[in-house]
Amino acid sequence: MHNYEILDKGYMKKKIAFVVAVPGTARSFLKDHMTQLVQHYDVHLLANFQNDKEKDEFIQVGVKCLCIPIRRKISLWNDLKALLAIYEIFKRERFDCVHSVTPKAALLNAMAGWLAKIPHRIHIYTGQVWATREGIMRTLLKGMDKIPAWLNTDLLVDGVSQRRFLIKEGVLKESNSKVLANGSIAGVRLERFVISEDVRKRERVKFRFTDEDVVYIFLGRLNHDKGIGELYEAFSKLVEECPHAKLLLYGSDEENYEAKSTRFPALQRDENFFYPGITRQPYEALQGGDVFVLPTWREGFGTSVLEAQALAMPVITSDAYGVIDASVPNETGLRCGVNDPEGLYHCMKLYYDTPKMRKQHGLNGRKRVEELFNNNVVTAAWLEYYCEILR
Repeated sequence: MHNYEILDKGYMKKKIAFVVAVPGTARSFLKDHMTQLVQHYDVHLLANFQNDKEKDEFIQVGVKCLCIPIRRKISLWNDLKALLAIYEIFKRERFDCVHSVTPKAALLNAMAGWLAKIPHRIHIYTGQVWATREGIMRTLLKGMDKIPAWLNTDLLVDGVSQRRFLIKEGVLKESNSKVLANGSIAGVRLERFVISEDVRKRERVKFRFTDEDVVYIFLGRLNHDKGIGELYEAFSKLVEECPHAKLLLYGSDEENYEAKSTRFPALQRDENFFYPGITRQPYEALQGGDVFVLPTWREGFGTSVLEAQALAMPVITSDAYGVIDASVPNETGLRCGVNDPEGLYHCMKLYYDTPKMRKQHGLNGRKRVEELFNNNVVTAAWLEYYCEILR
């Protein structure tokens, strides 16, 4: 019997509050956990809800929603108002535990929780924007990450290598932080990732891909930190030697990388280079590819890598901290250095030349996700964790 199976027998439910800036964060990373936690705890979600519709999906699973005036952008006046609002809610509701996700929520949750004397104050680190910054901005942003570590009672990290990085940088200590299960804040809902030959054919027909084509696919934000520039450079070299290589990018173009592709003459739009924009159906869109590529400079964990592997797709990633936890080199994927277009090219070329390796690595990746990162495994770890700290 799990510890959490005896929680409700004769006890008043303890109160948990999750604090995020926008409801979308909770939808993506916390909803599955909250759906299970409400069976044992009185669960609240504090976020900057824009309307009742944003609350409904959480209310339907038993989560109580409270609106707070928290904004993503830094503003001393707005942040002070948000801090006071959160503090007042904490004092009124007398939560047993408050838990933040994302940097802004972490700062305000830690300060308000400390002031309100909440007994258990938790933050989960999911990535560090300062990791690729330099100078005063790096120092400032890193300092903001240290405040939750000082004020909270419990600290989680969503990956082993990210935890090592934070300890090395002096943000966390070995003694005050941990990783639940095998890492990943949410895991993968495998029922969404149904491998379908019909879907694959439909996705490839959209771009007139043939069976001979080897499609390298990226899904995420198009920006410097994701290594899009290195991907352009590596693919430019690859396509000169491999006529059936194709590059397919999905995601929001945050730094005008669609226009920057014109700096690489080998990238021919709608011939070997395709950018259809954002997809609302990532589980289907991914199936149009053969190899998933993420040459990132930094990553919290690499959920997109897990999702690609859930579809039995081999992956190529950099060796940046965070993302290295999501795959196993030469077993579920290949790995290059950070800012290493030449190494990335060699990985892409190896997969182009060895379809049997692509197939085997894809199957290995699917099996690893099933065993270690399916959302049921991750949610069970969260339930055990709460049982431990709130007993």
